[in-house]
Amino acid sequence: MIMQGFPPAESDRATLANWRSAPWSSWAFHHVREIVPTAEIANDPSDIWELPEGRVDLSGVDLDAAMAETSTDAVVIVHEGRLVHEVYRNGMEPTDPHIIFSVSKSLLGLVAGTLVDRGELKEDDLVTTHVPELGGTAFEGATIRQLLDMRVGVLFDEDYLATEGPIIDYRFAANWNPVPAGLEAGDLRSFMSKLTERDGPHGGRFHYVSPNTDLLAWIFERASGVRYADLVSERLWRPLGAERAGYITLDRIGGARAAGGVCVTARDLARVGMMLADNGSRDGRRVIPASWIEDIEKAGDPAAWNEGDFKDDFAGRAMHYRSKWYVQRRPEPLVHGLGIHGQYVFFDRASRLSIAWMSSRHEPIEKTTTERVLAAVEAIRGAVL
Repeated sequence: MIMQGFPPAESDRATLANWRSAPWSSWAFHHVREIVPTAEIANDPSDIWELPEGRVDLSGVDLDAAMAETSTDAVVIVHEGRLVHEVYRNGMEPTDPHIIFSVSKSLLGLVAGTLVDRGELKEDDLVTTHVPELGGTAFEGATIRQLLDMRVGVLFDEDYLATEGPIIDYRFAANWNPVPAGLEAGDLRSFMSKLTERDGPHGGRFHYVSPNTDLLAWIFERASGVRYADLVSERLWRPLGAERAGYITLDRIGGARAAGGVCVTARDLARVGMMLADNGSRDGRRVIPASWIEDIEKAGDPAAWNEGDFKDDFAGRAMHYRSKWYVQRRPEPLVHGLGIHGQYVFFDRASRLSIAWMSSRHEPIEKTTTERVLAAVEAIRGAVL
């Protein structure tokens, strides 16, 4: 049994070297702060968004089978502000924060909306306006909006199965992998300064590069004067009425892994989706500007998506990517955040539905299991209509 007994058998120990691989990930993904340094994303215990229980007939949705087939740890469904279904597996409990990998990017996309709304930065600001240290790198000439929409022409291959190259250096810099003896790992900020080559124009195709999001967190800190973990707390977690504090992994100098290091409970992630399904409000109180959510749904560029990295990964669905969110383009859009190893949050404004889905799949990306999750979500969506 993973991490059972003291000390656990060596083969059962989750470590920095194995924590993202099965079978250790089934424990590690909801114990990340025991492996990687973190900073708290504080909630407000005096102001929790209570979710009364509700009922939805899910008898036509074989959710248990879908969870088993996709190594899922938790599913929480909130409909019209009511908690209608939740289930946990692999030793996870409702109070356990689970890493959400690149759904972290989607949370940053919401924080961005508050900064723009308050005039603390502009979407057409240049990266180097806020971080002049990156003059002469691949980011020179890129804008905040291009970072948000993954349309920066930086040479970087987001290959999760690679064993060498910039993505491995990125993991060392993020403090996510043990560093070989004699190697200077640096940190996220020094890593970004090394990305000097471009592979296309800024504002072109959708090109998925995780360091873009870590760079945005750096920019947000400069624009607001608040460190990123505290900014997420101030702009999202506290006004959301989160039930539990979250946390985020840090590099060696305290830089936040905004691209993938956020850990939160499934209920609180479902609260995020419900707030978005209710046009950016909870209990009648504004959290995210409604215009920002409207922009996410409608302002993405389908041509950039069709020319980009993930066109073939969603079975030909009409899609776009906007402010770190994936949007299925249809009269009533289904919007989701997506993280490797099976992390999702879905929201549907038309049916006031939110679904948080957390997993510990071994493979980072696997089209078959992604389609299984999407099919289950469509079945849930049909059940509530």
